[in-house]
Amino acid sequence: MKKILSLALGLVLAGAVVSHAAEDEKKGKRAPLTEEQQKLMKEMVAKYDENKDGRLSAEERAKISKEDKEKMDKAGIPAAGKGKKKAE
Repeated sequence: MKKILSLALGLVLAGAVVSHAAEDEKKGKRAPLTEEQQKLMKEMVAKYDENKDGRLSAEERAKISKEDKEKMDKAGIPAAGKGKKKAE
């Protein structure tokens, strides 16, 4: 009986975790960047942030070179705003 209850509880908890992750994905939330990804993003911001606001606007992202876009894609970072909501 304990095994059945433990199994049922485990399945419910697993379902809750998956459901929560799916909701975050729908809302456009992403997993936190790894240290390597953060380092690469700092490099890209330093290189392409023309207005020095610490973020890459759509215009600044459009100017990212093909090589840098490939670097970002390889690191798992969406380049040129892919996957992000448009600015209001």
